[in-house]
Amino acid sequence: MSIPILHVEGFLIVELQGELKDADIAAVQQSLLEQLHRERARGVLIDLSGLEVVDSYTGRVIRDTAGMVRLMGARTAVVGLRPAVAITLVEMGLELPGVHMDLNLERGLEWLRAPER
Repeated sequence: MSIPILHVEGFLIVELQGELKDADIAAVQQSLLEQLHRERARGVLIDLSGLEVVDSYTGRVIRDTAGMVRLMGARTAVVGLRPAVAITLVEMGLELPGVHMDLNLERGLEWLRAPER
Protein backbone atom coordinates (compact mmCIF):
# COMPACT_ATOMS: atom_id res chain seq x y z
CA MET A 1 0.00 0.00 0.00
CA SER A 2 1.39 3.39 -0.99
CA ILE A 3 0.61 6.28 1.34
CA PRO A 4 1.22 9.71 -0.17
CA ILE A 5 3.35 12.26 1.65
CA LEU A 6 2.52 15.85 0.76
CA HIS A 7 5.00 18.74 0.89
CA VAL A 8 3.14 21.91 1.90
CA GLU A 9 4.77 25.20 2.98
CA GLY A 10 8.01 23.45 3.88
CA PHE A 11 6.29 20.73 5.91
CA LEU A 12 5.59 17.08 5.17
CA ILE A 13 2.05 15.85 5.77
CA VAL A 14 1.06 12.21 5.91
CA GLU A 15 -2.42 10.90 6.64
CA LEU A 16 -2.65 7.38 7.99
CA GLN A 17 -5.99 5.76 7.29
CA GLY A 18 -7.74 2.43 7.12
CA GLU A 19 -6.30 -0.80 8.41
CA LEU A 20 -2.55 -0.62 8.04
CA LYS A 21 -0.23 -3.58 8.22
CA ASP A 22 3.07 -3.37 10.07
CA ALA A 23 4.90 -3.34 6.73
CA ASP A 24 2.83 -0.32 5.61
CA ILE A 25 3.73 1.62 8.76
CA ALA A 26 7.42 0.76 8.39
CA ALA A 27 7.35 1.83 4.72
CA VAL A 28 5.74 5.16 5.62
CA GLN A 29 8.43 5.77 8.24
CA GLN A 30 11.22 5.06 5.75
CA SER A 31 9.65 7.20 3.00
CA LEU A 32 8.94 10.06 5.40
CA LEU A 33 12.52 10.16 6.68
CA GLU A 34 13.97 9.95 3.17
CA GLN A 35 11.70 12.75 1.95
CA LEU A 36 12.50 14.86 5.02
CA HIS A 37 16.20 14.58 4.22
CA ARG A 38 15.79 15.13 0.48
CA GLU A 39 13.43 18.12 0.71
CA ARG A 40 14.88 19.61 3.91
CA ALA A 41 11.41 20.07 5.36
CA ARG A 42 11.08 22.04 8.60
CA GLY A 43 8.51 19.74 10.15
CA VAL A 44 6.30 16.69 9.85
CA LEU A 45 2.57 16.47 10.48
CA ILE A 46 1.09 13.00 10.99
CA ASP A 47 -2.70 12.93 10.68
CA LEU A 48 -4.33 9.98 12.46
CA SER A 49 -7.94 11.03 11.84
CA GLY A 50 -8.37 8.17 9.36
CA LEU A 51 -7.46 5.48 11.90
CA GLU A 52 -10.10 3.74 13.98
CA VAL A 53 -7.51 2.00 16.15
CA VAL A 54 -3.78 2.21 16.82
CA ASP A 55 -1.94 -0.89 17.95
CA SER A 56 1.25 -0.92 20.00
CA TYR A 57 3.48 -1.33 16.93
CA THR A 58 1.96 1.68 15.17
CA GLY A 59 2.26 3.74 18.34
CA ARG A 60 5.93 2.83 18.75
CA VAL A 61 6.69 3.61 15.11
CA ILE A 62 5.06 7.04 15.45
CA ARG A 63 7.09 7.71 18.61
CA ASP A 64 10.32 6.50 17.03
CA THR A 65 9.68 8.45 13.83
CA ALA A 66 9.19 11.64 15.83
CA GLY A 67 12.50 11.02 17.58
CA MET A 68 14.27 10.48 14.27
CA VAL A 69 12.67 13.62 12.83
CA ARG A 70 13.93 15.58 15.85
CA LEU A 71 17.46 14.20 15.33
CA MET A 72 17.24 15.43 11.73
CA GLY A 73 16.46 18.96 12.96
CA ALA A 74 12.71 19.12 12.36
CA ARG A 75 9.59 19.06 14.52
CA THR A 76 6.63 16.66 14.60
CA ALA A 77 2.95 17.28 15.17
CA VAL A 78 0.40 14.48 15.46
CA VAL A 79 -3.20 15.46 14.84
CA GLY A 80 -6.67 14.01 14.51
CA LEU A 81 -6.71 11.47 17.31
CA ARG A 82 -10.12 9.91 17.77
CA PRO A 83 -11.15 9.43 21.41
CA ALA A 84 -10.70 5.64 21.17
CA VAL A 85 -7.19 6.07 19.80
CA ALA A 86 -6.25 8.54 22.54
CA ILE A 87 -7.57 6.15 25.19
CA THR A 88 -5.63 3.25 23.68
CA LEU A 89 -2.36 5.21 23.63
CA VAL A 90 -2.80 6.16 27.29
CA GLU A 91 -3.73 2.60 28.29
CA MET A 92 -0.61 1.30 26.51
CA GLY A 93 1.45 3.80 28.50
CA LEU A 94 2.92 5.13 25.28
CA GLU A 95 4.65 8.46 25.79
CA LEU A 96 5.41 10.70 22.84
CA PRO A 97 8.16 13.05 24.08
CA GLY A 98 8.84 15.99 21.82
CA VAL A 99 5.66 15.42 19.83
CA HIS A 100 3.07 18.16 19.66
CA MET A 101 -0.48 16.78 19.76
CA ASP A 102 -3.37 18.80 18.35
CA LEU A 103 -7.00 18.40 17.39
CA ASN A 104 -6.82 18.89 13.65
CA LEU A 105 -4.66 19.58 10.64
CA GLU A 106 -5.13 23.35 10.73
CA ARG A 107 -4.02 23.67 14.35
CA GLY A 108 -1.10 21.33 13.79
CA LEU A 109 0.13 23.39 10.85
CA GLU A 110 -0.34 26.57 12.87
CA TRP A 111 1.93 25.13 15.56
CA LEU A 112 4.56 24.05 13.01
CA ARG A 113 4.55 27.52 11.41
CA ALA A 114 5.15 29.25 14.75
CA PRO A 115 8.75 29.96 15.72
CA GLU A 116 10.24 27.34 18.00
CA ARG A 117 10.43 28.42 21.63
